[in-house]
Amino acid sequence: VQLQASGGGLVQAGGSLRLSCAASGSIFGISAMGWYRQAPGKQRELVAIIFSGINPNYAASVKGRFTISRDNAKNTINLQMNSLKPEDTAVYYCNAVGSFNENYWGQGTLVTVSS
Repeated sequence: VQLQASGGGLVQAGGSLRLSCAASGSIFGISAMGWYRQAPGKQRELVAIIFSGINPNYAASVKGRFTISRDNAKNTINLQMNSLKPEDTAVYYCNAVGSFNENYWGQGTLVTVSS
């Protein structure tokens, strides 16, 4: 499985960005796709994840501000990020979970929120 992320950039606090991730390759059997992020000096953390046929889960810090969606026809997930805060600054990674719970990662896209 290959994951190609796009959509990061620089935005002012209170602004919005939309991240996209396209999956290709052996995508049959992917059970979940989501976004993680890693800020400088911190561990990678889950932002949002969406399972097949199940409501998505969000980190408490982004709930109500971020929305994850999945387009099965295009094998794509999107992360709409609204009301961005400086603490949302991080490298965002797209993730997919295969049928044997193996993890696949995209290359990461930088989101910078200025105050």
